[in-house]
Amino acid sequence: METLHFNKLLLKTAFSCMACDGDIDKREVKLIKQLHKKRKTFGEIDINAELDTMLLAINKDGQQFLKDYFNELTTTELTEANELNLIEVAIDTIKADDKVEYSEIKFFKVIRSKLKIDNEPILEKHPDFEDYLEQDIITDSYLSRIQDDFFDTHISNEFELISEIDDDILESLKEADDEEA
Repeated sequence: METLHFNKLLLKTAFSCMACDGDIDKREVKLIKQLHKKRKTFGEIDINAELDTMLLAINKDGQQFLKDYFNELTTTELTEANELNLIEVAIDTIKADDKVEYSEIKFFKVIRSKLKIDNEPILEKHPDFEDYLEQDIITDSYLSRIQDDFFDTHISNEFELISEIDDDILESLKEADDEEA
């Protein structure tokens, strides 16, 4: 898979996990920016421009944006390493605001259903996510039902542009995290 396409899909995964509960927490934005700045997780893309583009699209039609994301996951050929990376970014983003909403669990289960990776490599890195990986008997109708259920209960909010979140706010979050450590 082309690296640029995967980096954009990885960022779209983080963004979608950040927005799927109807709230974009500044700690989630901070995590995404840190992943980009410190680890170059998303490669050399202009993260602010990409995030703002996705934000405008999700504000226009949130359900369609997320359905398109799920479709992209289904149709993109990913290596096991790509899938594990995608799962890790999803989990880290979901955990970033220190609260895991039921809508985020459902969203994660839909993401998980689109991937081929076994549970073992995921559990090695995130043993606390075992409950999110356990599912009833998986059938196409079950997966369709869980995806439809997510959209039936999902509320699309209009979000503030990521580029307009003040760096001072993000810095104050960093200082608060440092004090907790």
